[in-house]
Amino acid sequence: MDFKVGSLNTDKPANGDVGCLATNHVSSIKSTTPITPISSAAATLGRYLARRLVQIGVSDVFAVPGDFNLTLLDDLIAEPGLELIGCCNELNAGYAADGYARSRGVGACAVTFTVGGLSILNAIAGAYSENLPIICIVGGPNSNDYGTNRILHHTIGLPDFSQELRCFQTVTCHQAIVNSMEDAHEKIDTAILTALKESKPVYISISCNLSAIPHPTFSHEPVPFCLEPKLSNSMGLEAAVDAAAEFLNKAAKPVMVAGPKLKVAKACNAFLELADACGYAVAAMPSAKGLMKESHPQFIGTYWGAVSTAFCAEIVESADAYIFAGPIFNDYSSVGYSLLLKKEKAIIVQPDRVFIANGPAFGCVLMKEFLPALAKKLKRNTSAYENHRRIYVPQGLPLQGYPKEPLRINRLFKHIQEMLSGDSAIIAETGDSWFNCQKLKLPEGCGYEFQMQYGSIGWSVGATLGYAQAAKNKRVIACIGDGSFQVTAQDISTMLRCEQNTIIFLINNGGYTIEVEIHDGPYNVIKNWNYTGLVDAIHNGDGKCWTTKVQCEEELVEAIEISTEVKKDCLCFIEIIVHKDDTSKELLEWGSRSHSSEKVTDSGETVPVLCQS
Repeated sequence: MDFKVGSLNTDKPANGDVGCLATNHVSSIKSTTPITPISSAAATLGRYLARRLVQIGVSDVFAVPGDFNLTLLDDLIAEPGLELIGCCNELNAGYAADGYARSRGVGACAVTFTVGGLSILNAIAGAYSENLPIICIVGGPNSNDYGTNRILHHTIGLPDFSQELRCFQTVTCHQAIVNSMEDAHEKIDTAILTALKESKPVYISISCNLSAIPHPTFSHEPVPFCLEPKLSNSMGLEAAVDAAAEFLNKAAKPVMVAGPKLKVAKACNAFLELADACGYAVAAMPSAKGLMKESHPQFIGTYWGAVSTAFCAEIVESADAYIFAGPIFNDYSSVGYSLLLKKEKAIIVQPDRVFIANGPAFGCVLMKEFLPALAKKLKRNTSAYENHRRIYVPQGLPLQGYPKEPLRINRLFKHIQEMLSGDSAIIAETGDSWFNCQKLKLPEGCGYEFQMQYGSIGWSVGATLGYAQAAKNKRVIACIGDGSFQVTAQDISTMLRCEQNTIIFLINNGGYTIEVEIHDGPYNVIKNWNYTGLVDAIHNGDGKCWTTKVQCEEELVEAIEISTEVKKDCLCFIEIIVHKDDTSKELLEWGSRSHSSEKVTDSGETVPVLCQS
């Protein structure tokens, strides 16, 4: 799951390269790199930005046109290797960039000033929460309007152009206002490099009159970025490893738990190396699903408190020591702060810091260096895994339905399980799909994505579009609830324009089921749509699309067979009709606990004491 971005070397500089983050410059110069001149017609600000995007591995930009960004979009289109994907609205363009970044490592989107920027803001906030580097490009006001008292359209009617910027300052790690040619290249490079370095979105506003202007600073091919590798403090690393090894080697039945920040720390392989070496039972937090090989012999499932995989919580919470690598303990992942964990038993490893029980904390220690070093000092201890094997009872198959019986959710996911391979990827929408998809056993190489920290209903349609565009070697399977689909349905049309062959299971149960289980009310009931009819109308005979409505298991089996064989090159939309109360037992438990306002407050018993950022 570790990845490199485009031509960036995120592990170490090449010979002759001078890493430049330490000196606040934005690119490194390789002594043998030829400087390639560019024709004056292509030496424009917009083309420079486009070349930088291609260089870091972005080949698709998700965009919505507006009068402030039209010239900029012309420049993006003109760049070889870069495709502009027009989306139906800015929110979906942002979600698509989110999904794209999950697969490719970085994503990009382009919208217009304020009306576009504020529309995409929610998606960028979600990407920020999930540590995704996205280059959010906005066509900004004419450079000649800055410093005047002019009132522009697409604003709230004040001669102040900073409203959009102020909004983005809270959900991006860097903001650049490009309204001068002289420092445009520096601002663009700094923003892009910061996104890659911080693994967060950045905001770039480019004045609408500048994009097509040639300038000497763009007259040569930009030298590729080279990220200087972060290094641990060697003394701190040694001390942290010694303290952690002493702590864990005293334990009788220690366990390991993977957290979502393994990915941003680029430590997935390091975590696997530690698991191989120590023999501990290995679990994953729900938001880390897909980061740990589920075929690993010591893997015991998802640790999610009361809604964990069968027998997983018992092993984790009864351990006398646990090492959490990259965890996020929020109210969702902790099931309303009800995890039975104790700080004095825990080692918490964050991307650049290690906390050991009630004892010392070590800063400037990188997770990707700490875990392999720790692997060399731990005694092999398989006690927790052997305990799991002793008590584990395999889950039974869901009850077989009788002929033409209304389809049940558990039977649906039994068949989805059988569809999975290393050439597929699962996108799970916020809702009961979270819980049902968590129970899927992922084959090695099978992708898996969901948005747990931000939990924005409707995220999955755009994210599916972006992920499928980035990972053309995989067939994406999206599980989307009807309520979520109604928020962002339009960009099914963009999937068709891009000739994607995603399989969408639209689960129609008549409402916002996850919210029903948290707190019911009439606002959770939605107007039922003819979903297959809607997709057929969007298709309108243009592109490859197949739809069907499924009400029983026999129809489901037939639909899956058609979608995976005869229609394997088509976008397949399968509407699943289920009872409104047909939910997973995990959602029922999670909903009741998440709704409770009571928190455990006994010392050492609450999850918040483990919440180190």
